[in-house]
Amino acid sequence: MPDQPPKDPQEELNEEGTSQNNDSIEETNSELTNDQAPTKEPIQEVLEENTQEEEPPPKRRRGGGLRENITVKMLTIGLLTLLLLVPATMIQYLIQERQKTRDTAMSEISAKWGRVQTIGGPVLTIPYEKVNKTSGKTESVGFAHFLPDELNITGNVDAKTRYRSIYQAVLYNTKLDIKGVFPQPTADHIKNGKLRWKEAFLSLGIPDMQGINERINLNWNKEKLYFEPGIPNSNIFLSGVSIPVPLEKSKADSLKKAGEEQQYTFDLQLDLNGSEALNFIPLGKETNVQLQSEWSNPSFDGAFLPDEREINPDSFSAAWKVLHLNRNYPQKWVGKIYKVEKSMFGVRLITPVDEYQKNTRSSKYAIMFLALTFMVFFFVEIRNKTRMHPIQYLLVGLGLCLFYLLLLALSEHISFNKAYLVASTGIILLITLYSHTIFSNKILTLVMGVFLTALYIFLFCILQLQDYSLLMGSIGLFIMLALVMYFSRNIDWYTVGTKP
Repeated sequence: MPDQPPKDPQEELNEEGTSQNNDSIEETNSELTNDQAPTKEPIQEVLEENTQEEEPPPKRRRGGGLRENITVKMLTIGLLTLLLLVPATMIQYLIQERQKTRDTAMSEISAKWGRVQTIGGPVLTIPYEKVNKTSGKTESVGFAHFLPDELNITGNVDAKTRYRSIYQAVLYNTKLDIKGVFPQPTADHIKNGKLRWKEAFLSLGIPDMQGINERINLNWNKEKLYFEPGIPNSNIFLSGVSIPVPLEKSKADSLKKAGEEQQYTFDLQLDLNGSEALNFIPLGKETNVQLQSEWSNPSFDGAFLPDEREINPDSFSAAWKVLHLNRNYPQKWVGKIYKVEKSMFGVRLITPVDEYQKNTRSSKYAIMFLALTFMVFFFVEIRNKTRMHPIQYLLVGLGLCLFYLLLLALSEHISFNKAYLVASTGIILLITLYSHTIFSNKILTLVMGVFLTALYIFLFCILQLQDYSLLMGSIGLFIMLALVMYFSRNIDWYTVGTKP
């Protein structure tokens, strides 16, 4: 081997130091390994014991977060209640639409039979002329109207119902006997006036001429005359019949000189068809009207109520007496000054039950039903820690709104009471069975069924007691609020919905 160059003394010292360090490190590692070997198993046992004793973190409840917050839940229920008022309002509009359809059908039936009739008169009308005293020429021509001293009307109203599709209208035929007395007309209320006696005519106001069944005969001072259609002057009546009548001016003057007064008696019979209502205008100095009918549901309206009336289960009778002092126009005037129709009175033949009126009243309680039912579900959530999703609240609310639609549809074909029984029973069963799937508790399901039954019975009582509905409703709401306060008295609202 070739000779290696001699090493530097410093390098030899470094190599020896490195070798010693390596030997020292190996000895240290060996000692550490020997020291740790016996302690490895106890450390693993401690770690395993800690792992077994430590429980896994609690799982987050499904549907937690916002639904755990009681305030958010209450706001959600409130928003759902407001949202469900939209279909409830739409049902109210639907009720109004069906009512208008009913009214249209009734109007079509009435148009072919006879509409509401208002009998006015008879009125004696005499044209007059104003004469200039200086020139003796006629300045103007007008009409003077004279009312009777006595006006007596008796009649019978034969009412019946007619149908078009599912809608019905109340029609009637009436036979009236109209009698009275006119005094001798004078022109003392017309300044510079001169009556045209030969042009006098008698007019009888009848709104719907289509309802006249028989020819109208007039006995005028025992002289038989016949009415003709139309009225020459529309100062008082827009529609009706009229007839020229003879006035004995010369005889009246002679009687006046003898201290007596000329009178004109009249007597006529009217056979007339109409619908819904029959009215009269009290044009006599003393007007007496007597009516009787086999209709059991009259409604007396107008400016005067009957002095005597008797309503039986299958008939009614009524009598009115009106003086000229009870109205705001005199016994004679000229031109078109007074509106006599404001003093009319009469009877309205109503149907026993107006299903649309009751449907409208019942639909106004929709918000009360929604609020109370949601409140019950909400308290069940709190007391029994049973969670309901907003979709479940929405489905229950839609079921409550569906009740009013079912009630409207059924009441158009069967009586309102039967329709209410069927609709309420269906909705009670629907919501009760659905609540059982939510609560999974027979007792809570039974409580919900009893609550809904009591709620619908309460509404039915309010609808039947129309005059006391406000009182009953107020008392019922007071009791419900008191019960809510009682059952919620022990609830700590600050801790509801928070984690223990």
